[in-house]
Amino acid sequence: MNAPCKAWDLMTDSAVYLQPAFILQQHKFRETSLIIDVLTRDFGRVSLLAKGVRKAKSKTAGLLQPFIPLTMSYFGKTELKTLTDVEITQPFIQLQGLALYCGFYVNELVGRFLHRNDPHQDVFAYYGKCLSSLSDGSKIEAALRIFELNLMDAVGYGLQLEYDFHNEKAVHLSSKYHFNIEQGPIEAQDGHFSGMTLQAMKSREFTDPQVLIEAKILMRTVIAFHLQGKPLKSRAVINKISQHI
Repeated sequence: MNAPCKAWDLMTDSAVYLQPAFILQQHKFRETSLIIDVLTRDFGRVSLLAKGVRKAKSKTAGLLQPFIPLTMSYFGKTELKTLTDVEITQPFIQLQGLALYCGFYVNELVGRFLHRNDPHQDVFAYYGKCLSSLSDGSKIEAALRIFELNLMDAVGYGLQLEYDFHNEKAVHLSSKYHFNIEQGPIEAQDGHFSGMTLQAMKSREFTDPQVLIEAKILMRTVIAFHLQGKPLKSRAVINKISQHI
């Protein structure tokens, strides 16, 4: 197709056609099938039944992998839809090493923070950009922090980083702050976060090593707060090999 189509031009009452998507996770279903959790551009997270794709002669199974840009067609009126077609949409760079593990971390974040069938075109765009940055391999930490911040904004948990309401003044680069997740920064001599870090997070500029360290600590706290302390499985794995998340 030479031009992008609107979502409603590519769907019927029970079927969706050629929907841009990424697979977040999958698990086996019965002897030959898979149930896959998919992030779509126009319909959010969707659960799909991929029938028979684990058969020896199936040509589809190799496509049903995380981090591959796909278009998917599916149908069904229940929460679990049935996959009818899948195609790769564009060239891509496979994630390897640490970037691969970090990709699974991003997938788990999406799965935890997005409700099923809740459209988030912005998150789909952020996700694609994050994968592209991870594949570069040189700015993994920055890519993760940017995605975390953008995801929090998209789901209504955006951070207030610019103003100290307790002291009624704007955040200053040279000052130190504690951070209240619901209210924002509070200036304090023994604060853990610099004004420079808070402003860098607001502008998504992660070039300073100290900013990256402080931003990682803050985002870990924020994510744990909203997940009510429930651990992320992918983070436990990555912590064994790296400190990037």
